[in-house]
Formats: sequence, structure tokens, C-alpha cells
Amino acid sequence: MNLRQMLPSDHSALIELFKETPGVTLRDADSYPATERYLERNPELNFVIEDKEIIIACVMCGHDGRRGYLQHLVVKPNYRKLGLGQKLFKECLSRLSEIGIDKTHIFVFKDNGIANDFWQSKGWILREDVNLYSYTSSNSTNA
Repeated sequence: MNLRQMLPSDHSALIELFKETPGVTLRDADSYPATERYLERNPELNFVIEDKEIIIACVMCGHDGRRGYLQHLVVKPNYRKLGLGQKLFKECLSRLSEIGIDKTHIFVFKDNGIANDFWQSKGWILREDVNLYSYTSSNSTNA
């Protein structure tokens, strides 16, 4: 198995992986142009793991200059429990630390039990002291 940088050309394989994974929801932000911009803005922070040139796991990682953010950490079900998810997020945390970012967040849907169990088992702390609000210009009338 090979860990490497995520490339824009991986997009279609990633979308298929996301579609096959319960708990992952695709949005407009997962389009090819948006993904390409994300990878350009966050170089050397996004990874895939391949088995015989087939993407079996991935993670997207970015930052705002102060905090890191993980998104779409996905491992194909038949490759789980091999440490691949941990390998991916630790690579991201290491790269973020190299650029001076020591605090990282991940957003997980409340009803995604597998993901919530994974993150809690790895020592990540569930925050209950903050509310997450989202704004999308295309669906708001009171900006």
C-alpha cells in the first residue's frame, strides 16, 4: 500500500469512494473545481492510500493559518482496522505541526456512529461548548 499526495486527477475515484461510504455526504464543495482549488490552497496536506493503484483511503486537510481542519477521512470498509485512518490523520497532523499549527478540528455528522467512535477512540475530544453555523450565499435571503 502506498501513501501519496492527493492530486486533482484523483477526483473521480474519490467521489466514487465517498459515494460508497455510509455517513459521507457530498455537496457542491466536492465538485472538481472546488477540490482543485482546495488542493492548490493546501499543498502537501491531502493524501490518498492506494492498493495496486486503486484508492482505498483518503483524507483532505487544510488550515486557516491558526487551526487545521480534516475532512473526508475515508477508508474502504474491507481495509478498516489496519491503521490506515490513523496513518492518514497522523500524517496531516505532522505536516500541520511543521508549519506551526498545533490544533486541528474535524466535523462529523452526529448520526455517523462509525466515524464518531473512530475519533473518540483516537483521543479526539467531542466539543459540546460550541455551535456550528453555516452560511451559503445561494440559500440566504438575509445576508
